Amino acid sequence: MVAKINSFGLLGIEAYPIEIEVDISCGLPLMTIVGMADTCIRESRERVKAAIKNSGFDWPNGRITVSLAPSDIKKEGSSFDLAIALGILAAQGIISSQILKECCFLGELALDGCLRPIQGILPISISLAKMGIKNIVLPAQNAKEAAVISDIHVRPLKTLKETVEFLNTPETVMPYKVNLSTLFKNNSEYTINFSEVKGQYFAKRALEVAVSGGHNILMIGPPGSGKSMLAKRIPTIMPELTLEEALEITKIHSASGALISKEGIVATRPFRSPHHSISNVALAGGGSIPHPGEISLAHYGVLFLDELPEFRRDCLETMRQPLEDGQIFISRSLKSLIFPAEFMLVCAMNPCPCGYYTDPQKACRCNPNKIAGYMAKISGPLLDRIDIHIELLSMKYKELSNTLEAESSEIIKTRVEMARLIQRNRFKLEGIFYNAQMNTKLIKKYCLLDNEAKELLKMAMTELGFSARGYDKILKISRTIADLAETEDISAEHISEAIQYRNIDKYL
Repeated sequence: MVAKINSFGLLGIEAYPIEIEVDISCGLPLMTIVGMADTCIRESRERVKAAIKNSGFDWPNGRITVSLAPSDIKKEGSSFDLAIALGILAAQGIISSQILKECCFLGELALDGCLRPIQGILPISISLAKMGIKNIVLPAQNAKEAAVISDIHVRPLKTLKETVEFLNTPETVMPYKVNLSTLFKNNSEYTINFSEVKGQYFAKRALEVAVSGGHNILMIGPPGSGKSMLAKRIPTIMPELTLEEALEITKIHSASGALISKEGIVATRPFRSPHHSISNVALAGGGSIPHPGEISLAHYGVLFLDELPEFRRDCLETMRQPLEDGQIFISRSLKSLIFPAEFMLVCAMNPCPCGYYTDPQKACRCNPNKIAGYMAKISGPLLDRIDIHIELLSMKYKELSNTLEAESSEIIKTRVEMARLIQRNRFKLEGIFYNAQMNTKLIKKYCLLDNEAKELLKMAMTELGFSARGYDKILKISRTIADLAETEDISAEHISEAIQYRNIDKYL
């Protein structure tokens, strides 16, 4: 007898249907799995056998053949254990084959028959809703994530035995539901705030400008000046996520196994801070079947690279394409995939190897050649894509001991959202969303200067030695500063502030 079970696999962040066929025939006791299964799936033979026996069912005394279709796509993971076990029981007549057609089954089996959670549930739920399959049976820990998609009936179960009982008497398990609006609201609060950051007013203003215009930013300062503390609070002043954006972020985190199951949805802007020893594959994504990397996990959020010169050069070069296109292409021998990667790049570094070149309190131990070599580690093409460079100084006692609360993230976010609204209205026919995305043609169209501003910019180019690249960056930044001031005209005041955000060019 042949039994057929519906399940799903993942390709990157997209799910595709898999039909699992189980045949039990006469012959020597043997279980064979075909259909380009990886080692984890082949090892499921032992997990499934133990789970069936320990759940009180008989293991068939014959030849078992399990086929995963389509057979030309490589499958991986432990999410097919439950479906394979149910297929074996259905082939023995213990479960009705008819009800199996109405459900999709996912879950890893423990040896005692308990169901363990798996990754990638949200992409699968989205695909189920599109295909019209109404029921999904899965481990209880994955229920909240799956129930985010209201068009399907989620049946959370804890053991293989419970699953068999449900299939024989479906009315015993009611669909699990969540209130998506409430879930989104409960998970959208940040635990940190800019009000906790004392001093560093120049840096906080620069970050406000950077977020308002979608500009990437580089912070240079000695150890302990607050670079990491400031970076971690950037998501708190970014515009609120829409529900569609939250689902897209959750989909990526779910497929990569980075989603916290008790939350069910990612409702805050991601903040990813990989260590500088990270590999190219971990940063960009990859594997025999490509999986999202840190670049994609930072989608709609912040990718923070601390100790920028310590990152491998090939890793830094990898970010050039996603910074331009908002997506990253991963090509492997088995499959080529595209992952979304629209993020704000925030970098931090010391001014020299010892860290104290700009510190007035501590002496720098580095000679000029050593400092130049340290700065030369930064990729030039990557630096071209960073609009704002700022310098941070060590905090003084007076600033640290100040008991007045600093400006909160909520107040800063209000100004940021107003500036973003101005930009959306301005660029609604241009195919872009914020000032950092302007090309040369749009800069000429929207960055018009009065005579005083032109003279100031001319002086900066002549006396401070800014390059042509710096000229365009200053115009983009000044456009954002004018938007924050809610003025259409770019004045000398806006140009003057924008110039301050490029004065670190002297190091590079």
